[in-house]
Amino acid sequence: MGTRRELDRFIDYAYERNRRDPHWIPPLRIAERERLSPGKNPFFAHADFERLLAFKDGRVVGRILAIDDRLHNEVHGDNTAAFGFFEAEDAGAALALLSRVESWALARGRARVRGPLNPSLNESAGLLVDGFDADPTLMMPHNPPEYADYIEAGGYRKVKDLYAWLYDLDRDIDPVIVKLAARVQETHHIVVRPLALRELEREIERLRVLYCGAWARNWGFVPPTPDEFRRIGTELKQIFDPRCAVCADVDGRAVACAIAIPDINQALKGTGGRLFPLGLIRLLRRKTIIDQVRLLLLGVLPEYRALGLYPLLICELRRQMVPHTPYRRAELSWVLEDNRDINQVVERLGARRYKTYRIYQKALT
Repeated sequence: MGTRRELDRFIDYAYERNRRDPHWIPPLRIAERERLSPGKNPFFAHADFERLLAFKDGRVVGRILAIDDRLHNEVHGDNTAAFGFFEAEDAGAALALLSRVESWALARGRARVRGPLNPSLNESAGLLVDGFDADPTLMMPHNPPEYADYIEAGGYRKVKDLYAWLYDLDRDIDPVIVKLAARVQETHHIVVRPLALRELEREIERLRVLYCGAWARNWGFVPPTPDEFRRIGTELKQIFDPRCAVCADVDGRAVACAIAIPDINQALKGTGGRLFPLGLIRLLRRKTIIDQVRLLLLGVLPEYRALGLYPLLICELRRQMVPHTPYRRAELSWVLEDNRDINQVVERLGARRYKTYRIYQKALT
């Protein structure tokens, strides 16, 4: 599938399938087109793919992207293909799509298929398996509850869960945690600083190095190339709020960061994914209703984790945001289910886990 019309049909099906779901937020169609176009998304410089559509009686009843990320296999050596952008009208369409991906992966010599990845862990990942009664935040997926049954019926089993936590910013932080954060900063001479918008371009490469170092040991992590990270950073720059980001430096070196982004999904609702002719007007009018953020990055370089920087980052980020911004809630997502360093801290802070996203896997040989 390579024509513009075929790409349009692939993208449009998600809007058709989910249009009656009150909690599905339509992503901007122009952004979806760029995510799925090799000429626009540098992820495809190291990944082969095939867009697949399922038809019944001449109409589209499902879609899926088959993915062979060569960089993933270089990093992990686990001979894995993936699927993403999964949508299906019923179990039959789902099984046909998954079977086609498996045949495609076997033909390429891959031993297993994992997903959903859209198209990688660095962008959007996982299938929502609980928390269907709340809207997703920016860059987080949302899907019908029956999709889990469809995928499991195809022989796929859980390989990892990803958690989303919701935190009320008006909630007071435990004084013990505040004292701990202050002691860590003073003892280890940590400089905590905001990120200024005018410096964002210069900071992007420093953040990429920090991101790759802090996440290097995480399950499934593949370091984004400079072009990939720059693309994501450039997109997020359009909605970046400097009051929602902090970096921690030691001797002039960035060793940790906490970066949140305003949840533009609150404004995208009702636009249909189109900015013109009326979508842009709706979007601009509704930007004032954005009262939550998504904590997108919360990471510490491995050699500095013993210092206890997570409480310091969260305390400083909250101090910048309250009461100086309109934001009242923060989603912390996503967090690996076995990442105790973060899960225990945010639970101690009073956050509640309100959504779970699941990544599945199936052995082919």
